[in-house]
Amino acid sequence: MSLADQAFARAGRLSCFCPAGAPVAGEWRGLFSLAGGFAASVLSQSLVLGLAPLAGLLLAPTPALAVAPLIAMLLGAAVATFPASFLLDAFGRRVSFALGASHGVAGALLMAWSLSANAFLPLLLGMFWMGVAQGFSLFYRHEAALGVTAAQRFLAIGFVFGAGSLAGLAGPAIADYAAGFSASLYVGAALAAGAAQFVALCLAAFSSRRLPTASPLKAALTRNLRAMFAPTFIAALAWFAMSLLILAGPFAMIGCGIGAAGIMGAMAWHVVAMYAPSLLLGPLAGLVSARKIAGAGLALIAVAVAIFIGVGEQAGFTAALVLLAIGWSLATSGATIWLHEEAAPDRTMLGLHDCTLFVAAIAGAFAAYPFASG
Repeated sequence: MSLADQAFARAGRLSCFCPAGAPVAGEWRGLFSLAGGFAASVLSQSLVLGLAPLAGLLLAPTPALAVAPLIAMLLGAAVATFPASFLLDAFGRRVSFALGASHGVAGALLMAWSLSANAFLPLLLGMFWMGVAQGFSLFYRHEAALGVTAAQRFLAIGFVFGAGSLAGLAGPAIADYAAGFSASLYVGAALAAGAAQFVALCLAAFSSRRLPTASPLKAALTRNLRAMFAPTFIAALAWFAMSLLILAGPFAMIGCGIGAAGIMGAMAWHVVAMYAPSLLLGPLAGLVSARKIAGAGLALIAVAVAIFIGVGEQAGFTAALVLLAIGWSLATSGATIWLHEEAAPDRTMLGLHDCTLFVAAIAGAFAAYPFASG
């Protein structure tokens, strides 16, 4: 029995012999609700990622602030990680994921208004709230890893992450359709992102419950930070590179004369590739270790960076972004499985792990500054 399963019941809660964090009933129903909620949040993310750098260029008072919208979103995600982790423990999936999605709805509406009113500061606040929603939604993968065996963990995380690829495919079509309700493609994309967050909110409200994650035994309070370091470091490198290129990519494409539609199309394929490779995790269970999956992801990211540096047309940029996304997917999912297998993380460690990833992403956004200012 792992450290995560050795726990006392909390005061005021009934104890049982089920593993902490296991679904109350209907394991697959719980997994489908997690996958559906994550897919809706990824759909929103696919729209916002293509919108953020373009909105920054459109509304920022100086070119130096064009990266500010994405940084605001990443900052909101980093701020949300610890509250999301502990709220999931205290109140469960329904309340926590609904709270995160509600921030996304409010943020998208504020973004839409700011774009129509040419207001930069409200745009930053809206992006910050969208980041809070992203910080909550990233915990879908941790929820999928709770109360399952090592082999099932590959399948569960892969299924939830892979569901996001289907949502990414719908991003460009939904953005074009939503543009018909407004005078701007940007406003339409923001409204569509809010609609996707509303779907995530509804799915969270009707999701299956799970047993509370009980307090760990005293022996488990000495957190295995050494085992946590390696997967967190590898995932942080992937997030740094991801943030750097998803900001530098649109700016570089603009410099090459590529229009907004082409940029958003490339970003949509990028989002699909961020999650589709996770569908292969189930068949890989028992054949390839999580460490090797994470390492392969980093190697692919290095190749993507090399391609990005050497290209100058849309096809090359799209290929680099897709390869980058595949590497990010493998590095992140592999590191997540690795973390749960070897570090037996508690809520504090999960919050620290995810916060580190977003801090690395913020650093990557700042590293993209020369592309924005140039």
